[in-house]
Amino acid sequence: MKQMRLSAVALGCAVSLSVSAEAEQHNTSIEQQALVEVERITVYGRQNKVVMNSGLATKSDMSLMETPAAVVVVDEELITTQGATELQELLRNISGVTQAGNNYGIGDNIVIRGLGANYTYDGMYGGAGLGNTFNPTRSLTNVESVEVLKGPATGLYGMGSAGGVINLIEKKPQFNASHQFTAEVGQWDSYSLGLDSTAALTDKAAYRLVAKHARSEGYRDIGTDRDEAYASLKCLLSDQQDIMLSAAYIKDAIAVDSIGHPIRIYNAASVGGKPAGEVSWQDLLNDVSSAGLQLSDEQRKQLADSLSAGDGLTPYAFGEAGIISPMAKDNEGEELRFKLTHNIFFADNLFLNQQLQYRDYQSGFARQTGAYNYVYWNRNGVINSDPRAPLVVDDRLYPFAARRQEYRQVQADETSWQYFADLRYDFSVAGIDNELLVNANFEDRNIRFKQYSIYDADKVIKNKAGEVIYQGQLPYIFDIRSPNWAEGQFEDYDPLMTSNYNKKVQAWGVGLQHVGYFDFGITTRIGVAFNDISQRYEHYGVDARYSASLAQPTPEADTSDDGMTYNLGITYMPTDDLSFFINHAKGRTAYSVLGSLKGDGADREDSESISNDIGVRFKAFDDQMLASIVVFESSRTNLQYNNKDYEAGVSGPDVAQYFYDGKEETKGVELDLNAHLGERWAINVNGVYQDARDKQDPNSTSFDTRQKGVPYVTASTWVTYDADWFKLPSPLSVSLGAKYVDDRSTHSASFGIPDGYVPSYTVMDAALSYRADSWTVQLNVNNLLDEHYYEKAMFLGGMPGAERNAKLSLSYRL
Repeated sequence: MKQMRLSAVALGCAVSLSVSAEAEQHNTSIEQQALVEVERITVYGRQNKVVMNSGLATKSDMSLMETPAAVVVVDEELITTQGATELQELLRNISGVTQAGNNYGIGDNIVIRGLGANYTYDGMYGGAGLGNTFNPTRSLTNVESVEVLKGPATGLYGMGSAGGVINLIEKKPQFNASHQFTAEVGQWDSYSLGLDSTAALTDKAAYRLVAKHARSEGYRDIGTDRDEAYASLKCLLSDQQDIMLSAAYIKDAIAVDSIGHPIRIYNAASVGGKPAGEVSWQDLLNDVSSAGLQLSDEQRKQLADSLSAGDGLTPYAFGEAGIISPMAKDNEGEELRFKLTHNIFFADNLFLNQQLQYRDYQSGFARQTGAYNYVYWNRNGVINSDPRAPLVVDDRLYPFAARRQEYRQVQADETSWQYFADLRYDFSVAGIDNELLVNANFEDRNIRFKQYSIYDADKVIKNKAGEVIYQGQLPYIFDIRSPNWAEGQFEDYDPLMTSNYNKKVQAWGVGLQHVGYFDFGITTRIGVAFNDISQRYEHYGVDARYSASLAQPTPEADTSDDGMTYNLGITYMPTDDLSFFINHAKGRTAYSVLGSLKGDGADREDSESISNDIGVRFKAFDDQMLASIVVFESSRTNLQYNNKDYEAGVSGPDVAQYFYDGKEETKGVELDLNAHLGERWAINVNGVYQDARDKQDPNSTSFDTRQKGVPYVTASTWVTYDADWFKLPSPLSVSLGAKYVDDRSTHSASFGIPDGYVPSYTVMDAALSYRADSWTVQLNVNNLLDEHYYEKAMFLGGMPGAERNAKLSLSYRL
């Protein structure tokens, strides 16, 4: 029978994957066994190898060449060389992983193949795709590698998103003493101080302490303050058993820009299809019925003169300025995690891993969510229907004014418990090696949410008698290029409580995964799981002026749903250097973790997802290059939309109010290549072509349109060369990288810009690094050619990317 190669679960939880193979141990414990296996099947941190195993992603011992799934691993060396400090900075290294559209500049709005992503730390919940509220900006301070498993993985990771799992592998205690001190300085008054210390306390216990203090004013004054502390203690109870207790505390304050540079609302279809650069003032007709805003000829000329060629299509650029009010407050987040990990080998081929985690994440911010510059739009047959019209005050036209402003103040708290158990049994039957994984999981999330809003004068609320009971008090912004800001505090402008609820989500599941290693180079992976999700929702009441029908608290409502998920994959390796695989997977998750419930039996069923992959992997240069090409089709299915033939109070019981066959679908092809050629070259190349489509509602004008923010094409490369220059005792590492991102759609027919988009861009980055004895100094230069570009697609605009900037890092290791 094949000797158990120490499962990836054991490697991730029992020992650090970066342990040195030369370490001397004092006994023959599992720590010592792990060292042998790490040297044989793992290459994290190695200079002359690429990552060849699938890590924790599949919870098996399959090498990447054997794995019938799309898996990408970013190792510690690449993270360090690029100077990455946040998860978003690593997206360039992973095909098919991009920023989401409808981005409000809060947290890690990341999608995999155009669909939602699930975030985990060593396989345990790290904040999911819950929109813009419970979404931290994840730091890499305590992360040694990142694994991405594309496609649904409910059977392995529990309730999750359709796009896949982003698994951050945290640093673990080591029995070899290592103490590293780091300092960084950069532009915008940026600096940080860090500590990473690990050592044995006894021959049976080891600790690790990681801490960092960082401050930055940030480009465009979008600053970041962050303090982090991570502590872990590992104890070897016997040669076959260990436990680890870890804790994490992160407190940060990150400025929020929810608008970026907006697209001016000019609707070409309202002017016979003329783009903004070609329109004359005579084309900007007033509404013939006088129902819309009536402009004088001089005002129409002024409006026409304000137009640029890209208006109605692309963001209006006004340099480093932004629509970020002093009234907005940083997103202040506080995260606390405790985790207990237990590993036990019952025999050489029978292993159990258990993890129990408590997590609490609190966040609060005030952000400007609406500020629209209306220029010209025939909406529902009325031209410039107020307030969706240019602003005129005292007969003066303000062509660059922002209207329909809203500020939202949010208070949110998410508390969760999660338990995972993975039992692995390795055995042989008729000469066939097998891995059998039995897992069970349970998680409980409790979400408390409050939101208040303030508005400008365009927000008018009337009661049933037609009387005005509320009107916003914020002043209009007369010119987005040089805003006039409201004075005072948020509370001075008569805020309305607009959301106030508590949501509870519980999920449990059991699963079975079998991996078979057959003759003739065939590997199979078959998994099946049962998942049950229960939800409870309690509404506590909002301001009666905002909604009379929602003013009073309502009793707790509940719903539940369950179902089966599965994974079917097969790999064929005709040679050691070439493999082909096919994978089909189904997953499921709560339709809306934050959504309200009625509890009347009519609540929506859980959302499901389907993924299909056909791929090829090949390696060369004595295992120093590994590449993969994957053709995929991923979708989120059974989405709800209205039946256009249904009439409330009229239609009979045989006419359904909703249909549930809508979907979000992405098709494409991905390339990932990693190589360490000889002793000097390291290369990372990746790219994707993907077509992400909204196919939820066939009755909507947005049906079969591009998913917002998802580019057709992204491509990136990072090359490092270790040069013997200047007669230095050690090589000087020189790195150069390039990243291309195609245009991203920000279309919104409901806002009059059906063809809006954020333009494509290419940026180049560079790094120099030198290590001598215990010292390492590194210089990273980002946006080397100082390109002007938009990094993210916002709701109706683009977030400007940072100008050329540099960061100098110095580390000392004892």
